[in-house]
Amino acid sequence: MKIIADENMPYVEALFGDLGEIEFVNGRNLTAVQVSDADVLLVRSVTQVNAALLDKAQKLKFVGSATIGTDHVDVEYLNQRGIAFTNAPGCNATAVGEFAFIAMLELAQRFAKPLSGKVVGIVGAGNTGTAAAKCLEAYGLKVLLCDPVKAEQGDTRDFVSLDTLIAQADIISLHVPITKEGEHKTWYLFDEARLNQLKPNTWLLNCCRGEVIDNRALIKFKQQRDDVKLVLDVWEGEPNPMAELVSLAEFATPHIAGYSLEGKARGTFMLYQKLCDELGVQAKQSLMSLLPPFQFSQIDLQDTLTESQLLSLSRLVYDLRDDDVKFRQCFATAAGFDQMRKNHTYRREFSAITLNSALPQIPDITKPLHSLGFR
Repeated sequence: MKIIADENMPYVEALFGDLGEIEFVNGRNLTAVQVSDADVLLVRSVTQVNAALLDKAQKLKFVGSATIGTDHVDVEYLNQRGIAFTNAPGCNATAVGEFAFIAMLELAQRFAKPLSGKVVGIVGAGNTGTAAAKCLEAYGLKVLLCDPVKAEQGDTRDFVSLDTLIAQADIISLHVPITKEGEHKTWYLFDEARLNQLKPNTWLLNCCRGEVIDNRALIKFKQQRDDVKLVLDVWEGEPNPMAELVSLAEFATPHIAGYSLEGKARGTFMLYQKLCDELGVQAKQSLMSLLPPFQFSQIDLQDTLTESQLLSLSRLVYDLRDDDVKFRQCFATAAGFDQMRKNHTYRREFSAITLNSALPQIPDITKPLHSLGFR
């Protein structure tokens, strides 16, 4: 069995090595010729999986995408061909939620405006939006959810309209899939008119898809409204973001909000499990066996925990400042955007840190930390 896999997908050899011959490819430049004799195709969001790519792949029986979204996959075409498909919903939700929370802590320290007491609006209450809300609520913040699709589907959580969220939220974090049609389309959801509705001193984070914000309108808006602070992990025109917009963002990264080691491993592992099911074989590998030991395994805390100390603790698993600096240095170079994504292998999740066993004696500290994900 021949398995074609994106070279940037981690743990493929460890998980799929016993199932077939693996050939690693550049997912962004993958051609129909390269997949013509494949039995299995493993991709990420940079590969457009459609008839143009797969027309010659007559042996293909399984496509797996280690992503939450499926907008890069023609699922209807795969169904017509009888090709099994799976993605990995929720695989990196925890990572994205923690990224958003850490970014807010970083903004709070940079601009000396405490995160505590702010109202946060989450646009998109799926896996990643829910994970972000979980972190924020664990820290005691008021969270507003906006997701008209979830509301229409019968989700029982409390939702507000987007106009209400914009009017009330001090911070807005975007977590929607990209949709170009329909009543609730998200393409340019934040256009010039909507950007101009933002309250003074709003913090705006985008961790989903670049085109959810009209990037050209955002440049114009930010040049006039420097009070609004931006954290951008996704960009219109990836892997070639607009240089002018990068310079206007407080923190800028190359679509790596979900790139924790845990999230990467979880995504590939979900595809492995599904392929084993399709083949009717028992999964021999385990998720935990993939992860290396973390350098900070045990943490001792004192009987107080300030917001600044929480940020310091969070930086042990991920220091956003490092990625921001690296991105600004490399994004304009040939392949710089993708190279940084490919080499991003160090970030962990809060769960990698175990708190000292004496801490339950001070539940005011440990309860929120455990709710954030620390062990």
